[in-house]
Amino acid sequence: RRRGSSKQEPRSLLEKLRWVTLGYHYNWDTKKYSANHHTPFPSDLAFLSEQVAAACGFRGFQAQAGILNYYHFDSSLGIHVDESELDHSRPLLSFSFGQSSIFLLGGLKREEAPTAMFMHSGDIMVMSGFSRLLYHAVPRVLPNPEGTALPSCLDQALSSDLPAGSVVEHSSDEDWQVCAKYLKSSRINMTIRQVLAEGQKFPEESGTNGKGQAPSEDSHHQENSRAKRHKPN
Repeated sequence: RRRGSSKQEPRSLLEKLRWVTLGYHYNWDTKKYSANHHTPFPSDLAFLSEQVAAACGFRGFQAQAGILNYYHFDSSLGIHVDESELDHSRPLLSFSFGQSSIFLLGGLKREEAPTAMFMHSGDIMVMSGFSRLLYHAVPRVLPNPEGTALPSCLDQALSSDLPAGSVVEHSSDEDWQVCAKYLKSSRINMTIRQVLAEGQKFPEESGTNGKGQAPSEDSHHQENSRAKRHKPN
């Protein structure tokens, strides 16, 4: 509804979007991945992730699953730990675009006091080793610190001479205007994971149909905000 009015304004599907899963699709109900619920992982994102992991010393990283979260200024992500992957020896990569956020990195137990840090557009976080299974949360999304609607790193024209095989591609002005408008009030976070170790397979599950479904907006973000919101001292 419009502020101060009883009239309703239509919301686009883009404005309603809260998450997308890639590769092995995460089942929000069972908190598991399944061999039966899988689509090809985007090759350009896989290449980028593998290069970042290799630069951090994790050669042979395989981008097998991704969760893209779409945040607005009133969004939050409750405290949780990413432990559904069967191989915890591989890092979790987090890419942020658009507006900024406060990221809380806690400990191995929920009650441990977290460390707060900013995540800005273009930031990459790698959770590996001891930090791979730490609790974390995103309690707040904030305007980018430059004081502009769109961070400067997203407001620069691409080089007209991109290298062969580049993961970056030129988009039409029309498409970019849609993206730029969205990012002026939103944050996109992509977390990329390797689910299985080399040669590992999913365990046999009885009584499952492999049809993991993402929950409704209410049961995911609102449930996280209501039941898992972390309130530091």
